[in-house]
Amino acid sequence: MEAPPLSSSGVASHLRSPLLPRLSNTGGTWNPRKPCSKSKKHLSIRASSQDSTVTLLDYGAGNVRSVRNAIRYLGFDIKDVQKPEDILSANRLVFPGVGAFAAAMEVLNQNGMADALCMYIEKDRPFLGICLGLQLLFESSEENGPVKGLGLIPGVVGRFDSSSGLRVPHIGWNTVQITKDSGILDDIEGQHVYFVHSYRVLPSDANKDWISSTCNYGESFISSITRGNIHAVQFHPEKSGDVGLSILRKFLNTSSSKTKKLACGKASKLAKRVISCLDVRTNDKGDLVVTKGDQYDVREHRDGDEVRNLGKPVELAGQYYKDGADEVSFLNITGFRDFPLGDLPMLQVLRCTSENVFVPLTVGGGIRDFTDGSGRHYSSLEVASEYFRSGADKISIGSDAVLTAEEYLRTGVKTGKSSLEQISRVYGNQAVVVSIDPRRMYVRSPDDVEFKTVKVTTPGPFGEEYAWYQCTVSGGREGRPIGAYELAKAVEELGAGEILLNCIDCDGQGQGFDIDLIKLISEAVTIPVIASSGAGAVEHFSEVFKKTSASAALAAGIFHRKEKPWWNWLADGQVCWKIFVLLHAL
Repeated sequence: MEAPPLSSSGVASHLRSPLLPRLSNTGGTWNPRKPCSKSKKHLSIRASSQDSTVTLLDYGAGNVRSVRNAIRYLGFDIKDVQKPEDILSANRLVFPGVGAFAAAMEVLNQNGMADALCMYIEKDRPFLGICLGLQLLFESSEENGPVKGLGLIPGVVGRFDSSSGLRVPHIGWNTVQITKDSGILDDIEGQHVYFVHSYRVLPSDANKDWISSTCNYGESFISSITRGNIHAVQFHPEKSGDVGLSILRKFLNTSSSKTKKLACGKASKLAKRVISCLDVRTNDKGDLVVTKGDQYDVREHRDGDEVRNLGKPVELAGQYYKDGADEVSFLNITGFRDFPLGDLPMLQVLRCTSENVFVPLTVGGGIRDFTDGSGRHYSSLEVASEYFRSGADKISIGSDAVLTAEEYLRTGVKTGKSSLEQISRVYGNQAVVVSIDPRRMYVRSPDDVEFKTVKVTTPGPFGEEYAWYQCTVSGGREGRPIGAYELAKAVEELGAGEILLNCIDCDGQGQGFDIDLIKLISEAVTIPVIASSGAGAVEHFSEVFKKTSASAALAAGIFHRKEKPWWNWLADGQVCWKIFVLLHAL
């Protein structure tokens, strides 16, 4: 998870100070490290090891809450590193590196923790690095560099080469090839684990003795290293479901004989992702509920005009995780009206969900600069930071990205001040999704408009053979003078790492994705595209992946309503995610 470097003051003041204690109006101070009490029934038995404490090196960037929750879920306590001596005295040290290589090294060097970390590892003490926690072990990184790393392992961290059409960042569930016994990776060959990164280290003669597994994404790169008690992985075990929990359990409690045996895996490559989306808002009674729109209209007009209530967000997210969802996405669909950091229930949904859902969580809605009623200004970066600290792995930007792209296309200038640019600079572009909400606009000829058109599969109401896709803002209420194609190209240049491509015309119709639109956009950009809107049958998922270059498909209503034939595929009444088996084989 990488981003351009920050100044030292930016790292210290912004990334290390949670916002919510200043915002809470609940009469007490929120503790970001305290779990939701309602979730304790899901915790496993306490660790049987004599010392059940794990030392966590959290230097203050990104979503480390997921690692905390996974460790607690497995029955261990956590001690946070406050000073270099805490590293040297640790019995087990976990370093979940998140953010920019240069920014991380800056913090570690300033606080004297780089030297302590090197001493700890050189003494062969139990260590697990995650993602950037692996990359920092190498000599240097080309990311906004060169930037010197800890220099413990030979090798240079470089960016994936996208010149041949490879989509960067590498986001999704991929497999690893075990090259030597590491203990913690037992049974995971043939299983999918979750990656999200733009930079990687290549195997070489100089570092081959460290490598315990590799992964293929356009080329073979190092996915894990092992030497003695030292382990590090490029993927995210805390976001890899049961497979990831098994890895963490083996590292934390190597003497345990209770490690769950994983089923034999048959996966061999990057999977197409299926994402469950939960549109969240308050109903007319003030309760936070999951709802679903019909062309963005969420009210049941035949039933008192009430907001559709399809369930409670935390419970539904937990169920979809158990059923096999690759990711879960929350969209606060009234976020554009309200001050999101005042939306304590939505933040609490993230915190509680992340305690028992160990796949990636995305949240969107209202992420932009705000001024509250007292005149206090909050930047979009502060808003996003609180979402990350509450359990989000990615944030989704909608309306604000449209306005930013319009200004960029008009002036040709990247100001660096937009929410998209600020957040991707600090947290990396893989943490930023841009949500595009277009409406199909038919024309008789491509020459009729200044925007990119596509020849449509189904002609328009007056026989039009072409269409352009007009972008909208404010939940589809306002059309803007920019097309989906132009917007997608612009936000990629501004720092987006992924595009969530909706279609107002298809929303809630259950007739399939807009293949014309998805093909247009997925072929126009080099970042992953998530297809959304219109899924009504399993065939719609296979169709969108066979006919377009989409990396993932997202759906909502078809999962929430448990419609036939999706429901009761299993005798016990659970959703049988047949689509996951089907699509992961593509």
